[in-house]
Amino acid sequence: MSSRRGPSQDHSTITERQRRRPIAAVAAAAALLPTLFSASACGGPADAATKSGDLTVMTWAPSGTGSADRPGMTALAEAIGKDINTKGGLNGRTIRVLTCNEHNTAAGATACAQQAVDANAVAVIGSYSQYGDRFMPVLERAGIPLIGGYGISQPEFSSPLSYPVAGGMPALIGGSGRQLVEAGCKSVSLVRPDTPAGDNLLGYLANALKPAGIKLLDVKAPEQSSDYSAVIRKAVGKDEAGNCMTSALAAEPTSNLLDSYRRVGPKNTRIASVIGSVQQSVVDSTGGDGGPLSGAYVTGWFPPESARIWDSLRAVVRSDAAGGRAIDVADPGVQTTWVGYEVFRQVSDRLSSAGRPVTAKTITALLDGGEQVDVGLTPPLNWGTTNMLPSTESPRLVNTWVTYQVVKGGRLALQQPGFVDVRWVLTGARPPA
Repeated sequence: MSSRRGPSQDHSTITERQRRRPIAAVAAAAALLPTLFSASACGGPADAATKSGDLTVMTWAPSGTGSADRPGMTALAEAIGKDINTKGGLNGRTIRVLTCNEHNTAAGATACAQQAVDANAVAVIGSYSQYGDRFMPVLERAGIPLIGGYGISQPEFSSPLSYPVAGGMPALIGGSGRQLVEAGCKSVSLVRPDTPAGDNLLGYLANALKPAGIKLLDVKAPEQSSDYSAVIRKAVGKDEAGNCMTSALAAEPTSNLLDSYRRVGPKNTRIASVIGSVQQSVVDSTGGDGGPLSGAYVTGWFPPESARIWDSLRAVVRSDAAGGRAIDVADPGVQTTWVGYEVFRQVSDRLSSAGRPVTAKTITALLDGGEQVDVGLTPPLNWGTTNMLPSTESPRLVNTWVTYQVVKGGRLALQQPGFVDVRWVLTGARPPA
């Protein structure tokens, strides 16, 4: 296992061994995961009768809209809140968790953010929306921090009030590139959405592949289709040895892509993807160990769901607090929400221990002060100025570490222990020696 050096160190001096941060070494911290959070309203107006001692937070995500739906994120937030309150609250204070259906629309994102403002929320935690340009200005005007957003919108990595816990798609696609370099790929096709966000992914993958001289083919794909055969044929090309394909579509389109892959039937092209495009439910639905994802490489933000470090999350999901609702622990949105609430819990503990009130202002002051937050599921997080990513587009992207996973025996498992830092890929710097 490697040393536990933090993400902000000078990467020009890091050896390959040191760039891999152990996961097992932080498992003990995960055992301290929340013992406290709280009841919630679901998308309705703020309750004017809220007690002055309550702490109000919000989580939003789309539901009932199609492939973008992430209902598990809001369901988990409510379960966390109930679990915390049944155990005495957070430092004796009741946590009031509001949830909101963002409807996968700009208007919905704006409305959810405004509800958080109207409810005097001290933080928005977790949450999924591609409309960061609409919801972040609302939160910024009110001084409300966003902790652990999913990271699919650019403002989540640039707003001074955003505190992302993962590296979003940039880190995943950069990590996928490095994973494929180590796998010996000679050419890589990127199947990605034909959108501006998809355009951005191409540059990160190119940065990852360039030092190894690997050829990159850009394959644009519609976000929704029942037949991706033409896309697969372009990505596979001559299906030569050493040819690899990585995808960055949503989970449902990825399932359709894999159906087309099976029909085309390439013999030599190796499949890779990123978490969110591929997760355990996709592996299961496409045939498990007998399907096209058998042996596939997958780059993730966190350890796979099978890791014991997620036991505390599983305990809440299986408890009465979940109300019998099905919450997929393998869903990256659920996992990100859990990590976001863990950060909030730790920050609240520190403020209370110091005799300071827990408010939106004190939360942002503590996080901006550069204090390290280690919840055990990522390398230590630090949003201080000196740890910002040297990028005008994504300075808030402070967690540049990913995990290498592989589909083995029909389950996502670690390909190797620890985290791998792809910070140099995201900045376009020279790779470490």
